[in-house]
Amino acid sequence: MRDSPTWRIPLGILGLFTGLMAYGVVIARYVPALIGSWPGLAQTAVYMVLGLIWLLPLRRFLIWMDTGRWSPPE
Repeated sequence: MRDSPTWRIPLGILGLFTGLMAYGVVIARYVPALIGSWPGLAQTAVYMVLGLIWLLPLRRFLIWMDTGRWSPPE
């Protein structure tokens, strides 16, 4: 556990916000053209997967924000 604040926390929050905004814009711009003619349930499944996929790199990113390393402490 760190004793003093670091620059990684505000930088990480800004990076996370920027990355999620860019991801959302890309999804909103390109995915409807690809799956717009699919049945509603198939579209729902695709959007659910895309809505959860951004969580995959989040663990390592939060570890970096806290420790400065990309891998968990051993």
